Amino acid sequence: MSEANSSSLTPEFFILNGIPGLEDAHVWISLPFCFMYMIAVVGNCGLIYLIGHEEALHRPMYYFLTLLSFTDITLCTTTVPNMLCIFWFNLKKIGFKACLAQMFFVHTFTATESGMLMLMALDRYVAICYPLRYGTILTNPVIAKASLATFLRSVAFILPFTFLTKRLPYCRGNLIPHAYCDHMSVAKISCGNVKINTVYGLLVALVVCAFDIFCITVSYTMILRAVMNLSSADARHKAFSTCTSHICAIVITYVPAFFNFFTHRFGAHTIPHHIHIIVANLYLLLPATMNPIVYGVKTKQIRESVIKFFSGDKSDIVDIKGLKNK
Repeated sequence: MSEANSSSLTPEFFILNGIPGLEDAHVWISLPFCFMYMIAVVGNCGLIYLIGHEEALHRPMYYFLTLLSFTDITLCTTTVPNMLCIFWFNLKKIGFKACLAQMFFVHTFTATESGMLMLMALDRYVAICYPLRYGTILTNPVIAKASLATFLRSVAFILPFTFLTKRLPYCRGNLIPHAYCDHMSVAKISCGNVKINTVYGLLVALVVCAFDIFCITVSYTMILRAVMNLSSADARHKAFSTCTSHICAIVITYVPAFFNFFTHRFGAHTIPHHIHIIVANLYLLLPATMNPIVYGVKTKQIRESVIKFFSGDKSDIVDIKGLKNK
């Protein structure tokens, strides 16, 4: 009987309200989001192509960067096109199962992004602390296994979200005051007991994000100790400069993520809801937009490869032909 009651209280679709309180400004708000999304797609696709095309970039650091770029593209593509349809065409309906699918992909790739940043920190640790063994430790099979394990970890932790949300009865209506299907935003419109959802969400955040941040912190502590032990200031600067892009990526990813996480649970009554929704959207889009720019500007090898690609430099081909003629 309870199963029949639960199924009767499951809506066929939800209505995503976009940014509550700013409906009249949806078109104008959509412009920066659309612009950022285009930069994210073009920048990350360009980065993936460049790393695949340039043999000089076939190194562990850039393989991890490729996986981070792919994760970023997938993450923002799960939300931004649907969000733009809400802003431009007022298409607010999303099917119940489609909402659960979007929720699963958003949280899975968010957790994967965090895991990739952790793997990139370990990569920098090995490169600086064990430079002579860098190529033998981080082989292609090791990179593939570590990346796959990170993705499967995300799937294993996020999959229960869909079942915990699906079991809830929705007798308070089907209006979600958000621009995409976020776990707690969907759970909060339920009339059932969401304590398990809240506790499990906190548990996942502690196990996944806290573990990743712990590994990142330990890696950079060891890196700092190794860099400080170098004899010359030039060597210290050169060693630490290889980490600046990654540190920027960490800040860009985790600062809005922490703001989004804590305001959702503890600041709901102190921070205007539309501010929270805007930051939640930026939290998914900002890393994808900024990471290609940061790595393109801060990383010398990528910067040189971009210049070489657009200038049509054929020096490598000329050198090879010259060697053959000799």
